[in-house]
Amino acid sequence: MSKYKVLSERKYKAGYIVREELIGNYADGSGDIKMKSAYTPNGDYIGDPKTAYFLVVKKGITPEKSKPQHNVCSIGFSAKENKWYGWSHRAIYGFGIGDVVKKGDCIAGYLPIGFKAKTMADAKEMAIAFAESVR
Repeated sequence: MSKYKVLSERKYKAGYIVREELIGNYADGSGDIKMKSAYTPNGDYIGDPKTAYFLVVKKGITPEKSKPQHNVCSIGFSAKENKWYGWSHRAIYGFGIGDVVKKGDCIAGYLPIGFKAKTMADAKEMAIAFAESVR
């Protein structure tokens, strides 16, 4: 059974938090490791600090979970680009109004070929499908 202990926490003005945590699997502490992880202000896991910096600062994305029951943020909106992004540790892609699902696209197995983002809600749906397809 894992246990987590927050050793330090730093809040960034950009909109995320980095915590140094002690993560252990053994009651005697013999398997403990220190790890830095990034979270949203609501406490949702983004990933490592480098990923959080890229998403939030460089891309202007506000990370969120694609479904409430998920443990990791895998989508987010970039007001700077007016796009919804989906990502995993393997890939990232942004979707906006006018984007269309084509044959061979990663999201073609999740949304019908020809699906067109007419609204930002449609673009979000495409980002969710992308995050699912690359996880």
